[in-house]
Amino acid sequence: MSWTDERVETLKKMWGEGQSASQIAKELGGVTRNAVIGKVHRLGLSNRAGAVGAAPTKTAPKEKPEVAAKPAAKPAPKAKAAPAAPAKEELELDENGIPISAARRAIIPAGQPLPPQPSANEISPEALAKVNEIEKTAKRISLMELTEKTCKWPVGDPATDDFWFCGLAVQQGKPYCEAHVGVAFQPMSSRRDRRR
Repeated sequence: MSWTDERVETLKKMWGEGQSASQIAKELGGVTRNAVIGKVHRLGLSNRAGAVGAAPTKTAPKEKPEVAAKPAAKPAPKAKAAPAAPAKEELELDENGIPISAARRAIIPAGQPLPPQPSANEISPEALAKVNEIEKTAKRISLMELTEKTCKWPVGDPATDDFWFCGLAVQQGKPYCEAHVGVAFQPMSSRRDRRR
């Protein structure tokens, strides 16, 4: 659809009469409401000069309550903000003055030992021995060297230079090598037995 001179004149006339963009689009045919709005703005018609009598009476009452509502709405958040301020003071703040959430508190800084992992106790000694042997021969690749054919088992603390990925050939359909699959994916029955 192209904007011919005739279609533009129809648009200007209908817009000046106070017709909506949807009504104009329907009348013109082959054009969307958004296309009409875009053309109105490009033509600089958005003030609806022809509908002076109708438009101000419709919008003026709406604007007055909105203007009156805005000052009334502003004190309410201030009232809510006042009680919230002491709550922020109760929170622990970091060196930049940002409150430390429970999730941030759970993050362990680099170089500090990790807490004991519950899954480490559930892994069989044979699987751990196999992983220790495999990790001695691992390729020790970086994140940028990972592919769909390399084992993605992370080793070490990601915040240190000592961090690496296994990098050995993956088991078919799994993200890890055979040894790491033995640790990561355990049969359901053995997990169920350990819980009892």
